[in-house]
Amino acid sequence: MKNKLFIVFCLLFYCCALSAQLTYGVTGLLHAPSAEMQRDKTIMIGGNFMNKELTPSTWSYHTYNYFANVTIFPWLEVAYTCTLFKSQTVGIDWKVGKDKFTNQDRYFSLRMRVLKEEQFWKYMPAVVVGSSDPFTESGGGQVASADGNGYFNRFFIAATKHITFEKNILGLHLSYLYNKRDDYSLNGFAGGITFSPSMLPNFNIIADYDSKDLAVGGNCLFFNHLLVQVEMQRMEYFTGGLTYKFYLK
Repeated sequence: MKNKLFIVFCLLFYCCALSAQLTYGVTGLLHAPSAEMQRDKTIMIGGNFMNKELTPSTWSYHTYNYFANVTIFPWLEVAYTCTLFKSQTVGIDWKVGKDKFTNQDRYFSLRMRVLKEEQFWKYMPAVVVGSSDPFTESGGGQVASADGNGYFNRFFIAATKHITFEKNILGLHLSYLYNKRDDYSLNGFAGGITFSPSMLPNFNIIADYDSKDLAVGGNCLFFNHLLVQVEMQRMEYFTGGLTYKFYLK
């Protein structure tokens, strides 16, 4: 386990070689939600390498996603994410051959902050509610579908509180997740811890639990625009990605 942790941290420090980032295309931990928000008018464009152990059972192979994300107001974030399918998943092997990416699953995500950190008293956490892939057109159109194309469906409420000591920042995150999926069940409490050392303020070490799996990793922001994130799910399966951030006036 120590060797795997060492590999993760080395990847973070040499992350220019990576080619992928944020698993749902939204602000959060590694795979669990948080109540952190981007600054107002932030736009993020990025993509991830997605290990098959992280995805719903429809993906029996490693895949990739890409996304566009905008924080419309300081309290509202919207994202559009596409995850690639191989030919055999959509039943067109005879046309293009196996193991070729030929289609994609598409979904929206929404995050809305209902309480700001320390809004009414010093120890108040920030609170965010949100959803990913809330609606699918399959089966005549469904919200929170148990089957069909809502592969990444989840609803959540998340709370986050930051503690500063000697200019180091410790983040405590707790959330509750819900969906009806048998192939991608996310039901119950989730949470995690983030740590940003004072000597590396743009570097976050992250450990989280998404109601079914533990993961450890982190992210690092370079030149105020290039965000790299890596994770080891169950301390064994690598997922990582790359995002470009820019800010409208």
